[in-house]
Amino acid sequence: MKDLLLTIDIGNTNTVLGVYRGTELLDHFRLESRRGVTADEMVVLVDLLLQHKGFLARDLGAAVIGSVVPQLTPVFAEVCQRALGHAALVVGPGTRTGMPILTDNPKEVGADRIVNAIAAFERYKRACIVVDFGTATTFDVVNAKGQYLGGVITPGIGISADALFSRAAKLPRVEIARPASVIGKTTVQAIQAGLVYGYVGLVDGLCRRLCDTLGEQVPVCATGGLAPLIASESESIGEVLEFLTLDGLRMVWERSRDV
Repeated sequence: MKDLLLTIDIGNTNTVLGVYRGTELLDHFRLESRRGVTADEMVVLVDLLLQHKGFLARDLGAAVIGSVVPQLTPVFAEVCQRALGHAALVVGPGTRTGMPILTDNPKEVGADRIVNAIAAFERYKRACIVVDFGTATTFDVVNAKGQYLGGVITPGIGISADALFSRAAKLPRVEIARPASVIGKTTVQAIQAGLVYGYVGLVDGLCRRLCDTLGEQVPVCATGGLAPLIASESESIGEVLEFLTLDGLRMVWERSRDV
């Protein structure tokens, strides 16, 4: 019985795939978002990974794709067509998400930001903020009516670390990790303090300003690879939701099916 849904979140650095039965995420796996990959390669890889996780492509009754990498969108769309035998829903302009987009140009808002906002509002049922720690760090704001208002985009922590390493000849590349103290006793510790605590300050400062603009304190959730690290030090982030984007994709698929 084809009762499984494949969700595909194509990000700038990684692509995350999840398999759902109803609202339950059964399993997930992560791939590098390699721009030059072909559909032939990816069909084989996805099929092998599904088998490794105990799934068969023929058991997947539907698929939904959210992508911020235009080069990879048609690749994964072809993968779904060939592996599953039917077309995937690609979230984009015109997709019925159930969430009004109150920005000047709704078409330019990334699919990941919209599905994150949908999943967060479904969880809180009130105005909220989503912080997504990806290649870029994004802050997305939903009002009490469930309308997407817009948000903030900043360079991700990894981008900031790479820029520091590449532009400062004597500074080493370091692991992004919490140092023993905010006062670094070595160059490595000083860089780590700047990256971690500097970013915590950025997150908390922006969340305060966003709440001030909304006129109320609202729930703030975080997702993305470095979310647990920053959230553990943040005064603003209430919880980390690792699979928020996959959940949002599932919700969009369900809403599109009900139309």
